[in-house]
Amino acid sequence: MTLSVDRYLSRIGYPGAAPATPTRDALDTIVAHHTDAIPFENLDPFLGTPVRIDLDSIQAKLVERKRGGYCFEHNLLLAAVLTALGYDVTRLAARVLWGKSPDVTSMRTHMLLLVRVAGDDTPRVVDVGFGGMTMSGSIALTRGDAQATPLEPFRLVDLDGDYALQGLVGDEWRWIYRFDLHPEQPIDYEPVNWYLSTSPDSHFVTGLMAARVTEGRRLALAGTRFTVHAPEGSTRRELANADELREVLAGEFGIDVAGLDGLDDAFARLG
Repeated sequence: MTLSVDRYLSRIGYPGAAPATPTRDALDTIVAHHTDAIPFENLDPFLGTPVRIDLDSIQAKLVERKRGGYCFEHNLLLAAVLTALGYDVTRLAARVLWGKSPDVTSMRTHMLLLVRVAGDDTPRVVDVGFGGMTMSGSIALTRGDAQATPLEPFRLVDLDGDYALQGLVGDEWRWIYRFDLHPEQPIDYEPVNWYLSTSPDSHFVTGLMAARVTEGRRLALAGTRFTVHAPEGSTRRELANADELREVLAGEFGIDVAGLDGLDDAFARLG
């Protein structure tokens, strides 16, 4: 299988033909449609299937089989598409700070992109694979002021010489991850991906999660709890059984669950 930009653009519902020029507007349109159409989810590692991150496997899963994935799958696919469309893309790695103190040193378990667009001297940070705090637009690689996206504002701050991404949740700036500008190659993500998708210590193996940005809302699944975050407030409900799990995965996240075996046993593990 070779990369099909047209199939990808159709999958995300991109309006019109492929953009002829690598502009910021086209980039942000692609990012917004991607985060709406392709959910973040870890069903494969939770069900005991290691994640493959070669481009053929990612395209087959996320584009052709209408599944989602986690950061390496999302951002490797998007990097390939943007490169084919003429963007200058650098792959980066980050240390996750979400739920941690900023002075904690964690593994580089996350992937993000640095994208240069036509007519702009400042690169853009792009990340369509951070689950519940995925950015639905790009932001400039500049430290300091808050930057708007279709949902929450984000900002980059200095953290011991690194860039650190923060998102505004309510009235609180939350740490998301820290990164530097050292370029990564796809092979560099392989060992970490293997750990995340197979280790009994990985939260992707031990817990179930899904996330999607759509129509000004964030949808989040954590175990048996399904939450909708909207400007007017959040609503939560507990899923009672595997059938309700299937309905939420298919109806709310757009995941094709037909080929997923073991969801009944998996739901029992969440109890």
